Amino acid sequence: MKTLITLVGLVLILEGLPYVASPEGMKRWLQQINEMRPDALRIMGIFAMAAGFFLCYLAQKSTLFG
Repeated sequence: MKTLITLVGLVLILEGLPYVASPEGMKRWLQQINEMRPDALRIMGIFAMAAGFFLCYLAQKSTLFG
């Protein structure tokens, strides 16, 4: 449970970082996302999830990270 809470905290930090670093840029980026077709967003989401699953697998199964 401690690892899960730490992971959620890290995700929130990473999610908030662009808003702190460049709020105007984030507003423009969110407007662009709002104008995208839903199927394009879905494909981007699938690729992001696949990359996340791959990184999790790599971290757990390989010796690259100690």
